[in-house]
This record gives sequence, C-alpha cells and structure tokens, in this order.
Amino acid sequence: MCKIIDYGKFLYQKEKKAKEAKKKQKVIEVKEMKFRPKIDDHDFEYRMKQIQNFLTKGDKVKITIRFKGRELLHSDVCFELMNRIIENLKDYGVTEKNPKFEGKNIVAILTPKK
Repeated sequence: MCKIIDYGKFLYQKEKKAKEAKKKQKVIEVKEMKFRPKIDDHDFEYRMKQIQNFLTKGDKVKITIRFKGRELLHSDVCFELMNRIIENLKDYGVTEKNPKFEGKNIVAILTPKK
C-alpha cells in the first residue's frame, strides 16, 4: 500500500513536529568560574555566592584553578583549595568530574542537585 499526499504539507508537518520537540528540551549552560592559588577571602566568598546562584538556577559550573610560573610546584595547596570549594558547595551541587590537571589548570565540574 502507498499513500499519496502533498509533499509541501508533509514537510510542514515534519517541521512542526521538530519545533515541538525543540520546545520541550531544556538547555543546560556550563558556567565557568576561575580561581588563582592565592585568592583572598573576600574574593573567595564572592565567587562562592556566584557559583551558588548558578547552581540554584540549574546551570553546570566548571571550576578552574589557573597556575602561573612556579605556582605549579605547590599543586597540593591548589587541590586543598579545590576540595574546600567542593565542600562549601556540597549543599547546592554534586561533582560530575573530579578535580584533575588539564595542562596548567586544575578543573572540576559541578552539577546542580535535583
């Protein structure tokens, strides 16, 4: 069996279904917050509040600690900083990607809690 239909009408219906499917999707943005190993307390607290806002809105957050020069020698201090960040945000989000080196950066990704 075959069905004879208007090709223009077929394309219109196909496009309409695609638009409906696109409306129902939720776009999750990945926000990035950059830190330095020697960050001041006030700057740290400000960035924590920003990350909390991102997570409560439903966005993922990529946390990056950047190194310059000889700061790479003190990577243990930076992992402590990253663990402190994750510990402060455990009420708002879950670590999707654990902290690890990517070049001269330490990167972790947090996702919002459901």
